Amino acid sequence: MKITGSLLYTNDHEWIKIEENQGIVGITDFAQRELGDIVFIEFPDKGDLFQKGDTIGTIEAVKTVSDLYAPVSGKIFELNLELDDNVELINSDPFGKGWLIKMELSNPNEKSDLLSAEDYGKLIG
Repeated sequence: MKITGSLLYTNDHEWIKIEENQGIVGITDFAQRELGDIVFIEFPDKGDLFQKGDTIGTIEAVKTVSDLYAPVSGKIFELNLELDDNVELINSDPFGKGWLIKMELSNPNEKSDLLSAEDYGKLIG
């Protein structure tokens, strides 16, 4: 199971890479393995505002549908539209080309509530 040390994680298996007041968000390798083959993603709209923990979309896999949650509060400023035609990138490269959204953080202090790679590793055991 791949875990990347430079990222922060949620209990709901999202990851976020924060640089200054912006973050790139995706789902973890653990999450994509649990879901199985992903067939569709429902994105929020560009410009939408979310509070930490809000549902920001859904991921549909062959066997289930799962909600995506905002790891921090902020505004969506970019969507990974490459996933519209290549949704399988979430399975094959969840920490790279399979990223989901980019957001501008409205409360950077919320990152202290997220899990380190070590703590996330303990969570998924």
